[in-house]
Amino acid sequence: MIGPMAAAVSTEANEAPLWRIDHGDCLAFLQSLPAASVDLVVTDPAYSGMNRHLMLGRGRIVGRYSDAGRPGGRWFQEFQDDPETFRALLRELHRVLRDDRHVYVMFDSYSLLSLGHLVREVFDVKNLLVWDKALLGMGHYYRRRHELIVFASKGKRPLSRRDLPDIVRVPRITTAAYATQKPVALFETLVRASAEPGFVVCDPFVGSGSTAVAALRAGCGFRGCDASEEAVALARERVASIAGGGPDPLEGPYRVKRRRTAETNSSTSGVPSAAADAR
Repeated sequence: MIGPMAAAVSTEANEAPLWRIDHGDCLAFLQSLPAASVDLVVTDPAYSGMNRHLMLGRGRIVGRYSDAGRPGGRWFQEFQDDPETFRALLRELHRVLRDDRHVYVMFDSYSLLSLGHLVREVFDVKNLLVWDKALLGMGHYYRRRHELIVFASKGKRPLSRRDLPDIVRVPRITTAAYATQKPVALFETLVRASAEPGFVVCDPFVGSGSTAVAALRAGCGFRGCDASEEAVALARERVASIAGGGPDPLEGPYRVKRRRTAETNSSTSGVPSAAADAR
């Protein structure tokens, strides 16, 4: 069930674009959108594959993996990324995306190997981009300094520029208010390459709202959701500040230095039940 609509901002002249962030699972949210209603998809699913495989998350940064989604737990809610559920997600993304538009899906190295090839069943894959985080992160054997982004299209559409490299170097956020927070600059690079002012950007895994901030800064509208109540509250507060001409409370000199904890009762995103309906 999709939650209440966030405060929306008028799209009239000289005013900020419309935006909306819902609380709910990703498939239910996408199924609520009309066909061909968005112009760009930029998303970073909260994959469960690598975490379950390696059983990470016992340290001081993100807490214990077993506490995922529990009150007071610091581990984020996950997307149940079995192949059929992921196929259902891709089919819904294709349905809501207009013709001749782009889609960006982020992957960690484990999920790219297990799920990345499925994107080709639905979209025309154009390239594999590398996000160079500039700073070392967690990892076994070789510590991680990058994530991967599958860039694909529905139909034909050129990029805004012809000199964009396939490696995007943006330093990762070292002290974040949300466990999976990504820098806005990363998403701004993607949005400005594939969108025009007035386009509607969609992210069904909105997290801390970095994609939404990038969309509004590019003059685009935004539609998104997240399964986590605390993520939705954080993202709405953040985007409302940006849309109202205020500072970004999670980045920059006015950044709020805090880490919120999960306030939901579910240990997953709730996607399996929706995926079963989709199948």
